[in-house]
Amino acid sequence: MMNFVSAQEPTFNEVQAGRYVDLALGGIDRQFPNKPGHVWRTPEDNKTPREWNPVFYGHFDWHSSVHGHWTLVRLLKLFPEAEWAPKVRGVLAGRFTEDALQAEADYLTANPSFERMYGWAWALRLALELRSWDDEEGKVWAKHYRPLEKVIVKHAKTYLPKLDWPIRCGFHPESAFPLGQFIDYARGVEDEEFVELLEAKAQAFYGDDRDYPVRYEPSGNDFFSPGLNEADLMRRILPKRAYSNWLDRFFPRLAEGELGNLLQPVQVSDLEDGHLVHLVGLNLTRAWTMRSIAEALSQSDARREVLEKAADLHAKEGLRQVWSGSYEGEHWLGSFAIYLQTRVGRD
Repeated sequence: MMNFVSAQEPTFNEVQAGRYVDLALGGIDRQFPNKPGHVWRTPEDNKTPREWNPVFYGHFDWHSSVHGHWTLVRLLKLFPEAEWAPKVRGVLAGRFTEDALQAEADYLTANPSFERMYGWAWALRLALELRSWDDEEGKVWAKHYRPLEKVIVKHAKTYLPKLDWPIRCGFHPESAFPLGQFIDYARGVEDEEFVELLEAKAQAFYGDDRDYPVRYEPSGNDFFSPGLNEADLMRRILPKRAYSNWLDRFFPRLAEGELGNLLQPVQVSDLEDGHLVHLVGLNLTRAWTMRSIAEALSQSDARREVLEKAADLHAKEGLRQVWSGSYEGEHWLGSFAIYLQTRVGRD
């Protein structure tokens, strides 16, 4: 288990990263069990996951495979000289081929609502990770990945103008998390048209929100806090003072340490239940959103200390249960842990 100090990032080193590498590699070629998101239209659609998706077929489902690959890229970037680095490079080189990624792009072209928008969010996070990597082999992989990236951006630009209302829930369809990931991507690749669309949509969805009903969270299968996701999104688009004012309206009693159930980590009754184990992810995502929100506030803001302390508690509890021994959680939780521990979305 990682050691934590209040208001500090957890210690994180090459050896610890290697444990997450093993977790990601353990599912990368594991085709079954699998929960495909494919809609069968004819008997000829009866194919294996790998036949449909030659890159992202492992890790139980497409989006988990995407963020499993992202985990490997992220850690390879951070620890390029690690003992496990050559193995990871070899695996990724075998996956990120031009033909295989073009097949993934073709599949999403033919299925425009597939993995909308959660899977898209992770796919663009992976795209940004590759694009921002000053590495010769990484640049080749980024080029091979570009067709898939372009399809997803096109789908998002088509879909978002038609989405009239936000989606408020604690799992995949939720809309604040993907909007935040899209904004990070669009700014990173300097797609100003996309940035403008995303900022306008975020403001339209959430700009006037106030008095968030904290007492209604969590739901039993959550791996997101829709309230904290929303606050994490808005700190991306509002100037510092405007954001502070927005947050005061949204969580009006935060400075007094009153945020319903959101400040205490959730307990998980069954780590082998595929839905209940979502709550481990909830502890991790609460931790990263609270840290992000806190960093958007001034050092003297009383809300910052409240959030930092709660983030530490959530991180400790969430990281403790990443390695449950059950594939139900282990096929995806490592990615969430890496997102938290390596400051994704904050640097």
